[in-house]
Amino acid sequence: MQDYINFAEKNGVTLLDKGKCQFCGADTKRGIHECLTIFNLGFQKIDFSNIENHIYRFLIVDAHALQHPEIHGRWSNHFHLTRLHLIFEYNIKWTYALSPKLSDYLNDYKSKRRNEYLSPPNLKERGNITTSDIINISTSEIVCKELIGKWAVEVYDTWTNCHNVVDQISRGFLNR
Repeated sequence: MQDYINFAEKNGVTLLDKGKCQFCGADTKRGIHECLTIFNLGFQKIDFSNIENHIYRFLIVDAHALQHPEIHGRWSNHFHLTRLHLIFEYNIKWTYALSPKLSDYLNDYKSKRRNEYLSPPNLKERGNITTSDIINISTSEIVCKELIGKWAVEVYDTWTNCHNVVDQISRGFLNR
């Protein structure tokens, strides 16, 4: 992943260093920077070395990326929303092996649709659950997993206006 500060700059976004996260509203003191620290280090209640817990890593990455599209590349939304769509709507049991396959499929897809853009929901309207909520509320691995699942569904649901596009991508990916 490229540097989020550079992406924000490229997208014309000034990152705030104080207060709540300007994108998701997470209750932080250092804005997006703290939100990203929580994202990178904050889900210690889950043993990600256990293969059965890998799904939670995918849900965390997708939910966070879709709550913060201004600090990622334009095609990031396609990848993360499509992956959630495949998981939620097609009941795909996602694995690390599928991610590069989806990425390859999207590379071909986007070569034919250079101007396609998924418009994100408004700032702070991309799901009510945030990284800080999960850290503050999770008292156990079970609670943490439940919150991550709810978080991913909430974020996915806020992108409803793009579900038809990612459904086309999903069907193409599944039928490749």
